[in-house]
Amino acid sequence: MKYLTSIWTTLGLVFLLIGMRVTDPQIIEQIRLISFDNYQNTLEVKKSDQIIIVNIGEAALGKNGQWPWPRSYMAQTIADLRSQNAGLIGITTMFPEEDRFKQDEILSQYLQGTVLAQLGDTNGRSEKGPYVGTAILGEGEPTDYMYTFKGLVSNIPVLEDATWGVGLVNGAPEVDNITRRIPLIGNINNQPYPSFSLEMVRVLQDEKSYSMRVGLDGIEDIMIPPYAPIKTDSTGSVWINYSNEFDTYEYGEEIPNLQAKIVLLGVSAAGIQPQVATPAGLLYPHQIQAQVLQTLMNGDSISRPQWADAAEIGISLIVVVLLVLSVYYLPIWASGIAFFAGLMSSAGIVYYSWSESLILLDLTFPLILYILSFTSAAFNNFYKQFKLRQQIKGQFSTYISPDLVNQLVKNPDLMKLGGDRREMTFLFMDICGFTPISEHYKNNNDPEGLVELVNEFLDKMTKIILNNGGTIDKYMGDCIMAFWNAPLPCKNHAEMAVLSACEIEEEVKYLQKAYEDRGLPPINVGTGINTGTCIVGNMGSEKRFDYSVIGDAVNLAARLEATAARGEYINNKTIISRDTMLQCGPGFAFSDIGTITVKGKSERITIYSPTKL
Repeated sequence: MKYLTSIWTTLGLVFLLIGMRVTDPQIIEQIRLISFDNYQNTLEVKKSDQIIIVNIGEAALGKNGQWPWPRSYMAQTIADLRSQNAGLIGITTMFPEEDRFKQDEILSQYLQGTVLAQLGDTNGRSEKGPYVGTAILGEGEPTDYMYTFKGLVSNIPVLEDATWGVGLVNGAPEVDNITRRIPLIGNINNQPYPSFSLEMVRVLQDEKSYSMRVGLDGIEDIMIPPYAPIKTDSTGSVWINYSNEFDTYEYGEEIPNLQAKIVLLGVSAAGIQPQVATPAGLLYPHQIQAQVLQTLMNGDSISRPQWADAAEIGISLIVVVLLVLSVYYLPIWASGIAFFAGLMSSAGIVYYSWSESLILLDLTFPLILYILSFTSAAFNNFYKQFKLRQQIKGQFSTYISPDLVNQLVKNPDLMKLGGDRREMTFLFMDICGFTPISEHYKNNNDPEGLVELVNEFLDKMTKIILNNGGTIDKYMGDCIMAFWNAPLPCKNHAEMAVLSACEIEEEVKYLQKAYEDRGLPPINVGTGINTGTCIVGNMGSEKRFDYSVIGDAVNLAARLEATAARGEYINNKTIISRDTMLQCGPGFAFSDIGTITVKGKSERITIYSPTKL
C-alpha cells in the first residue's frame, strides 16, 4: 500500500504539471516563448537582395526640419527614391490628419506604386477603410478567429484613394509584449483587413484579392499566387523569421541606385517613433515589416502547427509516466538511462522539426516535467528504500548479528516479506529448575535482581547465537527461540545451530560456578534442535507484525527442548533430531540416546546428543 502511495504521489505531481500546461498560465507560456526566441538565434543570417530599408533619421530631419514634415516634403522623398530607381515603396508612417500646410493633394500625386499603413486600434476614429476582396475556402467564418479591433487609425481618404494598397501594422499580442508574430489578417467591423506585408505581396503580384483557408480549428493558411500558401496559426498570424539582413540607407545622405528593389520607408529619428521589442532586439516598425515581407516572399515562414499543443502534452504524458514507472520498477542505472533517453529523444524531435521545417515545438515544458517528475519519483523511491532499510534494521538489529543486518539493509531482496517456504534449523533453549532461583530472589524481596540475572543470562546466550549467524525469534521468559537460514541464506544451518548449543553448554558451566559463588541455587540448561521445512516471513497485521516461523518442524524443536536436561535425559543438555544430525559436518560426534514420543506425533523420534570434537 505504501509502495502504491509513493507512485500515486509522483503521478499526482505529473497530472498537476500536465494540468498547468493545459491551462497554460503566463509563466509557462513566457518560458516557452523565450525558448522559441533562442531557436531563432540558431538560424543563419541571410542577406536580402529584394528589399531595401530607408530610414528617416537625424540626417533627414537636419535637412528638412522637424517632424512631421509638410506633405510636399514626403512627396519629395518619394520622388528622390524614384530617381534612384526604387521599386514598390512601403511607407509605415501614417497620415490620419489633413496636412496643416494643405499639401495633401501634392503628396497624393506621388503615391502611385506605394503601400500605406493603417492601425487597428480600440480608439481608432474610423470604422472602415479600403476593402480588398477575400476568397474563403473551407468551413467556418474566418472573422470568428481573427484578432478583432473596434476601430481603425487610417489615412485621410485623398491619400488612401491614391495609394495602391493599405495594410495593418499591428502585431499579435504576447504575454511579455515581445513581437514574435504578426496577424496577416484582422477583423474590423466584421470585415477582414490585410496586414501591411500581405498588401505589399498582393500589390507586387498585381492581384485583386487573396485566398484564405479556414478549418474547424481556425485559419490554416493564406495564399497569394504564385507564392506557396502561407501557414498561419488559428488567428491568421504568422511567426516572423528574423534571420534576414537588409541594406539600410539614411534619407538625406547619398543613396545609390536601388535597382528596382522594394523600399520600406519609416522614421528612425530619436523620440518620434518608438522601437518595438523583438527576439532580434529593438526594431522600428518598418524594419519589422521588412522581416515579415521577406519571410512571406522566401516561403520560409516559421510555423507552430495547431496540433502542436496536443501533441506536446500527449507525448510528454506518455514519456513521463514511463519514466516514473522505470524509477519504481527498474534498477537505478536502467531508470537513469530511461531518463536521459527521454530527454534526448524529445530534444531530437524538437531539433529535427526546427532545423528541417522551421516548426516550433516546445522543449522547455517536457524538460521541466521530466526533471521534476523523475526527481520526485527518485526521491520517493529513495525514501521508501530508506524507510524499508530502517524497518529492517529496527526489526532485526536485536535478533541477528550486525553483519547480517548490514547485508539485509544493503539488499532487502534477500528477505522475502510475507511468507517463504524453506528448510531451516530451529533451536529452543531455557533454564531447567528456574523456580528455585525465582524463589530465592522472592525470599530476599529482590525482584529487580531476578530481572537482572535473567537479562545477564539471556545476553550471554544471545551473543553466542548471533555470533554463529542465528536469528533470535523471541524471548519467552528465560527461554530463547532461534533459527538459522533466514532471513539470510545459511548453507550449514544445522551445523551452526549445533555449534551454538555446544558453546551454550560451555558457557553454562562458567555461569554455574559464578552463580554458586553468589549463593544462588544451581541451574541447568536444556536445548532442543530440529531441522525441517517451515514457513518464514512477516506475520501479523499490517500495523504490527513479527518476522517468525510456523511449521511442524518448529514444534518438534520445542518438544526436544522440553526433554533435554530433564528426567532420564538429565545429562543430555542438548538433544537434536535425526534430520539435524544428518546435516552436520565432521566436527561433531553424536550419541544415539534412544527414541521418544512427543506430543502431537504418533511415531517415535530418534534423538541424539552432540559433542564438539
